[in-house]
Amino acid sequence: MQVIENLKVKEKLYKEKLDNGLTVMIIPKKGIQKKYIIWGTNYGSNDSVFVVPGENEATTVPNGVAHFLEHKLFEQENGTNSLDTLTSIGVEANAYTTNDHTAYLYECTDNFYEALDEFMDYVQHPYFTDENVEKEKGIIGQEIMMYDDYPDWRVYLNAMNAMYHNNPIKIDITGTIETIRKIDKEILYKCYNTFYNPSNMVLVVSGDFEPEKILEEIKKRLINKKSNGEIKRIYPDEPENIVQEKIEQKLEVSQPVYAIGIKDKVINCSSDNVNEIVKKHIAIEILLNLIIGRSSELYKKLYNEGIIYTQPSLDYEFGKTYAHVLITGQSNNPEKVYEEFKKEISKMKENGVNKEDAERIKKMIYGGYIKEYDDVVDISRMFLADYFKGINSFDYLDEIEGINVEYLNQMLNNVFKEEKMVISIVKN
Repeated sequence: MQVIENLKVKEKLYKEKLDNGLTVMIIPKKGIQKKYIIWGTNYGSNDSVFVVPGENEATTVPNGVAHFLEHKLFEQENGTNSLDTLTSIGVEANAYTTNDHTAYLYECTDNFYEALDEFMDYVQHPYFTDENVEKEKGIIGQEIMMYDDYPDWRVYLNAMNAMYHNNPIKIDITGTIETIRKIDKEILYKCYNTFYNPSNMVLVVSGDFEPEKILEEIKKRLINKKSNGEIKRIYPDEPENIVQEKIEQKLEVSQPVYAIGIKDKVINCSSDNVNEIVKKHIAIEILLNLIIGRSSELYKKLYNEGIIYTQPSLDYEFGKTYAHVLITGQSNNPEKVYEEFKKEISKMKENGVNKEDAERIKKMIYGGYIKEYDDVVDISRMFLADYFKGINSFDYLDEIEGINVEYLNQMLNNVFKEEKMVISIVKN
């Protein structure tokens, strides 16, 4: 078993790739009562065109299959639902689908191994029938309609549509009423057998465990399944320019919500580029806090003028085929926030990044990274999401020290371009 230690947080990661291709990562936390496990597959809503290993022709499936599969895996042949079974023994279980991956998880203080039996059984034994697939269409259809009226989701999806021409990130993870109608059990089994192969999955566990013991317990519960080789994923070409600068939608909201997006160039997620990807991510996080974070002059100005009341959410989202900055929040005048945001960037480009402010923000962000290692949930989800991007989460702790003002100015000019900016607004 490979052991990776980070002395900054005094944490060890135990990592092993099993014979069937499954990667297991264990982060022991001595004396911590809570235990957490998350099992993810490198399969998300963006993966709707692919070549199955061993086949020559591309398969195209309807939008929403990855999310549909996530819903269906809980249902068992004996009529039980694994989510209910896990809840009944005091375990908090859940699952989620993103653009890039799907994950199943649970946390508990007691009954961990009893829960592990059920957990590893349902993820490895899908049960789809014509009847239960049809029934699920109604349930997911209601979920789709609910999200259609959810302002925070609409403002996000509209921002994606303003930035991206063809990239599937602009498509709702759940699909649409029309696309889920086309899903049947054959499609589900084909996608399950393609993407839920151990070689396309990673399992992360954190808590008070002996690494060798928990690894043996996991191995005991794995079914005999061989690695099926590399899956070729096919994505449409995406131009560098945006689609439109502004997009508006009207929904019932107490106050307008907005999303400011900046479309960025994608860095190929190869091992040669990992350090650059991590450095860039940290630099953008620092820059966003300098521009419109809680301690920034712009935030204070907008707050004092009554234009915003809380700090916006500041994110840099990236994957194999997309990358963008995203600032989301509420404001009685989103257009004013957008204009002031652009002015602040121009001013910072003209004057350069302030070294003292940058160092202060860097320390704050570093403290946030350290804090994440206190919680078994944060650690596990972080290592899983980063793994699918080819990143070891410890890299963030190592790379932050090397980020200087020169690099920040470079990223400011390379990423924060006005011609790549969009604003999405949902108002009453």
